[in-house]
Amino acid sequence: MHGSPLLARRLWITALIVPPLAFVALFVVYPIISAFAYAFFQWHGLARGEFVGFANFYKVLFTQPYADWTVNAFLNNVLVFFALMVLQNGVGFLLAYFLWRELPGAAFHRVAVFLPVVLSTIIVGFLWKLFLHPLFGVVNISLRGTGLGSLAQPWLGQEGTALWALIIANAWHMVGFPTLVFLAGMQRIPGEILDAVRMETESEWVKISKVVWPLVAPSATIVFTLLFVGSFNWFELPYIMAGVDGSPHKATDVLGLYFYRTAFGDQSGSGQDFGAGSALAVLIFMFIAVVAGFITFRLRAREIQI
Repeated sequence: MHGSPLLARRLWITALIVPPLAFVALFVVYPIISAFAYAFFQWHGLARGEFVGFANFYKVLFTQPYADWTVNAFLNNVLVFFALMVLQNGVGFLLAYFLWRELPGAAFHRVAVFLPVVLSTIIVGFLWKLFLHPLFGVVNISLRGTGLGSLAQPWLGQEGTALWALIIANAWHMVGFPTLVFLAGMQRIPGEILDAVRMETESEWVKISKVVWPLVAPSATIVFTLLFVGSFNWFELPYIMAGVDGSPHKATDVLGLYFYRTAFGDQSGSGQDFGAGSALAVLIFMFIAVVAGFITFRLRAREIQI
């Protein structure tokens, strides 16, 4: 009699756990393991050829023009990461602080800040392509309407502005996520600490730098780690706004686009090399896993010290 409820509970827990584990194993673990295996073979289209060892890794790292493409895409991802650290996480922290202080209209702004996050990346990509259109885009129209027509330009059509246009679009899309994470961390700060700080100083900078920022360290760990992973997995928005070739002239090429183009070919279907693409996928995965693990470890150690 006593064993029946326990058995039913175990069956219920198993029924809840097994489906998501099976889903992860099928669509995450299996592709990763397959990519590791595929990277050591030569491929003729989608037909596997002979074993070539580390030749595919050597090809994407040291053989031209793959080496230059790899370095260019990697540096673009690095720029994306540091730019979003400021424009997305930095602005998100400031917005969270203003919302936490309950400034006028805070309830409305909480919804307004997070609203772009729930939009599909496809919608955001096409929306910002319209915003940045050189002829009828709202950005250039606004510049001309305010007497700044000399600044109007083809934002996505020139190398110096294309990647930054994508970065700004991504920051607008996702700034609501770090805002809410930081806001949740700030709302856990004990009121007694804030009362003591108000007795010592009225400086907002002192409150932010000496009290608020150290106490939201767990929130910072989450958003920094997720930002790093997302920056080096960047694919959807560049693909929609700039195309698989990373135009113009590879100025918006990132590792996600480079991998896709290498493994499956460009828009014309040429240049497909599944072995080199798999090797590139393995390198990207290992880099993200190692650096994200290091970032998490260092930030967790900082939380303990605080």
